[in-house]
Amino acid sequence: MKPMTLRAAVGAVLTVTLSAVLLPASGASATGNRTADSATAESFGRIADAVLSERTQALLDKQPTWRMLMLDKRVRLSSGLARTEDTALSSLMTRKKRLADLGEAYTDGNTTVAVDSVQVKGGRATARVTETTTLTYKRIRGDEPSTTGFKAHHELTFTAARGGKWELTGIASKDDGPRQINAPVTKVATAPTSTTMPKATPASTSRGAARPVPKKQTSTGYNYAAMAAYAEKYWRNYNPAYRSYNSAGGDCTNFISQALKAGGWKDEPGTDSDYRKWWSNSSSQSISWVGANEWSWFALNSKRTTNLANVYQLEVGDILQMDFEGDGSKDHSMITTYKSRAGVPYMTYHSTNTYRKSVASIIASNPDAVYYAYRT
Repeated sequence: MKPMTLRAAVGAVLTVTLSAVLLPASGASATGNRTADSATAESFGRIADAVLSERTQALLDKQPTWRMLMLDKRVRLSSGLARTEDTALSSLMTRKKRLADLGEAYTDGNTTVAVDSVQVKGGRATARVTETTTLTYKRIRGDEPSTTGFKAHHELTFTAARGGKWELTGIASKDDGPRQINAPVTKVATAPTSTTMPKATPASTSRGAARPVPKKQTSTGYNYAAMAAYAEKYWRNYNPAYRSYNSAGGDCTNFISQALKAGGWKDEPGTDSDYRKWWSNSSSQSISWVGANEWSWFALNSKRTTNLANVYQLEVGDILQMDFEGDGSKDHSMITTYKSRAGVPYMTYHSTNTYRKSVASIIASNPDAVYYAYRT
């Protein structure tokens, strides 16, 4: 048998997976929205699992073994999605090489998918799913964590095709955080804008230029280990004592504020709209508690933080923020919960809920972002 190209292999894998699970499109032809039956929901979940598992497979420290099965022409990916997935897998294997150059690799990976909802209207169906992925770090230096993991949310789009079948036409991320390690690059940074608020200084992402800056214990008595312990306890199972903001722009800064308070940061009471104040209670909170930009303004103005010159200078309890578009507005906040002896910080965060993801893998997945590192 002739060797298949990557595109052909991916097409075969996903088409066969689809043919094994899809129901006839005629079952979704009723007018108006309705809830799909459990069999259809399970089918859509298995499709998402196949696509996302192949992306995870592309990152592992071994030659990908695409499942070569018989092509069923009765069910197909759209031609556009087949090309998109081919490009995605190629880019992820390039990312794997970039990570290897940075001294990071994964020996194993597991991706599972749960279906949250399915909507069907005429010849179109939309499925919302939650992906849970765990990657095992390869022991290169010997001090890596055992695993990293995340939960992500996606939307799948299906269109009725000829012959009474469905065609998978799209899969899109519904999270606001940094790209998952198995997600391809989809947008490019734009020019920054100016602000009159306290200004953070961007940090270098070059590991070779990082001069260690050890933390000094101060009279504030902050407990950095407690900050990390809090974040690693609640990265996936949220603390019911606090509200969640996943449905209101993301929970990342709310999460780091909780961790900082657990480690000794004190409330600064005042008007909730004043960035110079920082607090949360059972009924409300300051804008600086939940807003990425406002947290930065408060942290710098209050002198509770200073900027680090390089992301590899981060220590346990320090904060990393990202500006995805490079427009001067910070989009995401993370806390350092582990630092390897070799000097690699590992971040834990909400939106997407993630445990001990290395700075190297974050940069490799988001090379176009601007980074801000804060010493707490």
